[in-house]
Amino acid sequence: QVQLVESGGGLVQAGGSLRLSCAASGRTVSITDMGWFRQAPGKEREFVSRITWRRGDTYYADSVKGRFTVSRDNAKNTVYLQMNSLKPEDTAVYYCAAGVRGTNNLYDYWGQGTQVTVSS
Repeated sequence: QVQLVESGGGLVQAGGSLRLSCAASGRTVSITDMGWFRQAPGKEREFVSRITWRRGDTYYADSVKGRFTVSRDNAKNTVYLQMNSLKPEDTAVYYCAAGVRGTNNLYDYWGQGTQVTVSS
């Protein structure tokens, strides 16, 4: 089992920045990939970014490329999402997810989410 706890959400004006954190605990040695997703009211959850745990390869949705940066600190079992140049359309609940070895799922564990609100 892996437990994930997000933090760092809040209210920010358009053009501002926030940094989200996701701390993993439990069987962290089994983690292979960490992802960030978001869900806005009335919309489906969508992919934002991901990072491979061992190599640190990063991937981004086109909508956030150049504005968001994902990183990890393996020693702290924590992944970060630095969000710059925020737009009102970035408003959503942000979730982190962890994929582990030995399953057929890309992501097996999810955090509780943290609200990000960007005012215009």
